[in-house]
Amino acid sequence: MEVVEERDVVIVGGGICGLATALALHRKNVRSVVLEKSEILRATGASINIRRNGWQALEQLGIASRLRSTTVPLLAQRVVRLDTGLERRIPFSGETRCLKRGDLINAIANDLPHGTIRFGSKVLSIKLDLHTSFPILHLEDGSFIKAKVVIGCEGVNSAIADFLELKPTKIFPAGMVRGFSDYPDCHSFSHEIVITRKGDVSIGIVPVSDKLMSWFVFWHWRKGMKILKDANLMRQSTLELLEGFPAELVEIIKKSNRDSIFAGRLRYRAPWHLLSGNFRKGTVTVAGDAMHAMGPFLGQGGSAGLEDAIVLARCLHRKLIGFDLSCSPSQTIMQKVGESFDEYVRERWMRVVMLSLQSYLTGFPLGNSSMLGKLLCIIFMAIFFRDLSRHTRYDCGRL
Repeated sequence: MEVVEERDVVIVGGGICGLATALALHRKNVRSVVLEKSEILRATGASINIRRNGWQALEQLGIASRLRSTTVPLLAQRVVRLDTGLERRIPFSGETRCLKRGDLINAIANDLPHGTIRFGSKVLSIKLDLHTSFPILHLEDGSFIKAKVVIGCEGVNSAIADFLELKPTKIFPAGMVRGFSDYPDCHSFSHEIVITRKGDVSIGIVPVSDKLMSWFVFWHWRKGMKILKDANLMRQSTLELLEGFPAELVEIIKKSNRDSIFAGRLRYRAPWHLLSGNFRKGTVTVAGDAMHAMGPFLGQGGSAGLEDAIVLARCLHRKLIGFDLSCSPSQTIMQKVGESFDEYVRERWMRVVMLSLQSYLTGFPLGNSSMLGKLLCIIFMAIFFRDLSRHTRYDCGRL
């Protein structure tokens, strides 16, 4: 096997967490390269809600003020149940906004040094060098990269997570489609997240700005259902799910931007698997969805990845102060990087376990018809998560 390139720090995956990790390391004067399999920056999933803890992480990255200018603050979440007529409004404690994923991705990427992101670089597998124990990445184009540090941020289908032998992600028993709707003359919706439920179908609308609405439709998955690829067919099938819903909500879907519509199944790492997972091997670790994929029910997946980036960069820099990765003995590098990654995992472990558990318990009743299962979820929520907004008050600390 011929190693054609050597790098100090390689980040696999150019999504939110991968780019945020690269930027956090850059702010600490640690250079890295990001391997992104796509040919362009990707913003899968249309929009992303950022709660108070996520904005604290964005402040540390130095891009929060720019992103605020593109959005409106959200004041509360309102849940309306058409079957019973019940309505519940929960005010948000702390800053909450909905961003276009593309805006967030671009804001991070624009602050990275030129050449940091390498497009069209899909990692197939990873092995350890027999002599140095440094990781060697095998890319789809047949090339190899020997790195001193590898951080896997490539989402649920992670070659790095496979290398760490993490348990496979699971499929949530539900489907979701989402998109944007433009209002050139401004919309009249309140600055709230409004979720309307009828049977096993939910539609949520979220203002991004006064002229842009984000929406999602969530439904219980039934045998024989398929995820359609054509945007027009996705929109039509979504409208069929919304029979009996208020006309103003149906109209939002009809107005949706065809290019923004995205549909898929929801994947997650089971909270009980996170309890026993091994998130570090040598100088290799994971962050973001590669570590703790979770459903969208708390709106914390992206923010948790931003927190990972801050904590990981802080821990790595603390051990590497005055230390040159390029010319230091391999055993010294292994020790220092290993210690920093162990510190990172210890700091993040319980946070991501509890986030994943709360997300799982919140979403389980929406994708399951078992009354016993729903009752157990209510009991566990009452025991572990009586304060429903506690997860937003977490502070990942300074970079």
